[in-house]
Amino acid sequence: MKDKLKNMFKGKKKTENLIVLIVILIVTVVAINYIWSDNKKETDGIIKNDSIRDNLGIIQVNNKESTEDELELKLENILSKISGVGLVKVMITYSESSTLLPIYNEDSSVSNTNETDSNGGSRTIQETESQKEVVYKENVDGSKEPITQSISSPKIEGAIVVAEGAENAEVKTNIIGAIEAATGLATHKIQVFKMEEN
Repeated sequence: MKDKLKNMFKGKKKTENLIVLIVILIVTVVAINYIWSDNKKETDGIIKNDSIRDNLGIIQVNNKESTEDELELKLENILSKISGVGLVKVMITYSESSTLLPIYNEDSSVSNTNETDSNGGSRTIQETESQKEVVYKENVDGSKEPITQSISSPKIEGAIVVAEGAENAEVKTNIIGAIEAATGLATHKIQVFKMEEN
C-alpha cells in the first residue's frame, strides 16, 4: 500500500492524484457526518416524544414502568391504529394501588394450664402463641423477594383520552368503545378530548 501511495505522488500526475485523494477524503467525511446526523435526529425524536408525554403529565419516563403505565402505553398504541384517531395520549386513574398478598410461614402453639385454688375451685387457662413470618426467596444477586400468593390489580376509576381526531363524532365513539372494552369502565367514566394543535 505504501509503495502504491509513493508511486501516486511521483511524476507528472502528482497534483491530479493529490486532488483525487482529497476528494475521496471529503466524500468520506460527508458520508460519516450524514450517517451520524440521521442517528441524532432519531434520538432527538424519541426525546421529544417523551418530553411531550411529560408536559402533558400523562406518563413519567422511568427505567421500570409500572403495570399502570404499561396499560396506558398499550391503549395509546392500539388507539393510534384506529382510523382517524391520529396521535393519542391516555391517562388512567385508579382508586387504589395494586396489593400483594405474600405467603406466610405460620407457627402456632396452644398450652392449657389447669389451676385449683384452696377453696376447691378450678380454672383452665389457655395460652396461644403464634408467629407469622413472610416467606422470601433469594435472588441470584443476593436480594430477597417475598413469595406471593396473589397480586390484586388496582381498581380503574376513569380514563382521559386526548386525540388529534377526537373532533369527529365517529372517531370519538370508537375511542370510547375501545377503552370500555379494554378496561371495563362505564361510558360516563371515559372522557375524550381533541388534542391541541402545536
